Amino acid sequence: MGLKGLTLNQKRTVWAWATLAVPLLFFVIVRMFPALYAMKLSLYDWQFLNDTQPFVGLEHYKTLFQDEVFWKSLKNTFIYVVVGVPAQIAVGISIALLIQKVNKFQGLYRMLYFIPYVTSSVAVAWVWRWIMQEHGGLFNQILMSFGIPAQKLLGSPSQAIYVIIASIVWQGMGFSMVIFLAGLEGIPQTFYEAAEIDGANGWHRFWKITWPLLNPTIVFSALTGTIRYLQVFTEVLNMSSQGQGGPLNSTKSLVLFIYQEAFKSLNLSYASAATAVLFVIILVLTVVQNKVITKKFEY
Repeated sequence: MGLKGLTLNQKRTVWAWATLAVPLLFFVIVRMFPALYAMKLSLYDWQFLNDTQPFVGLEHYKTLFQDEVFWKSLKNTFIYVVVGVPAQIAVGISIALLIQKVNKFQGLYRMLYFIPYVTSSVAVAWVWRWIMQEHGGLFNQILMSFGIPAQKLLGSPSQAIYVIIASIVWQGMGFSMVIFLAGLEGIPQTFYEAAEIDGANGWHRFWKITWPLLNPTIVFSALTGTIRYLQVFTEVLNMSSQGQGGPLNSTKSLVLFIYQEAFKSLNLSYASAATAVLFVIILVLTVVQNKVITKKFEY
């Protein structure tokens, strides 16, 4: 029979589900199944050399919540989110607004800002590591040229995490710019013309028109950014001293903590418990953000 006996709407529905089936299947196999299996594994004492894996229930979670390194990693992860996401949105909107005002070579500027986003994260991390060296680093050389003492930066427990955040914001600014440019182009110019006739200045036009009507774009950027910063790994591994999340665990993220427990300490069940905690955190924050940030504006 095939699709011959179906109506046009039924055929569209079938093709829509057939098209969605491939990415949905990929998501289930690559994302959902490992997450659910990690939750199951966290309830057992899984060891490489043991033939049996005894059920231990919530013992790994109890140990995890008493682990100071875990709490430090969790705190650092929230710092990445709280500082990184607003900075990413602010930089993205600022660049998008500036490029929107450019009449010539707009495509060139878009390409230049977007290049870091498609560059390898490892390469970006190592370039930033070289720039931010305490001795001989380009950033400190610039500071010293203005009479400012050289900073420890990646060697400082109080500065290192913000250097890593800055590198992530810099690399992601091209993506944010493209998203916000698309949002800005969707705002009718008649709103700005009417506001200008009423005597509104640039700040009022931005705050009363641009910002509210960019809300869907801001929500999307905030959600994707939160997930991105909750999963910070590559930058910390390559920019921190010896890839350990130092100094003094000041930059260690939760994902790096999981990686070290799973593949260096070979404590897979313990790492799975931390993975389950991260999964729940991402799920809860995504739902809360979607409820709190989303607002509808009509003019």
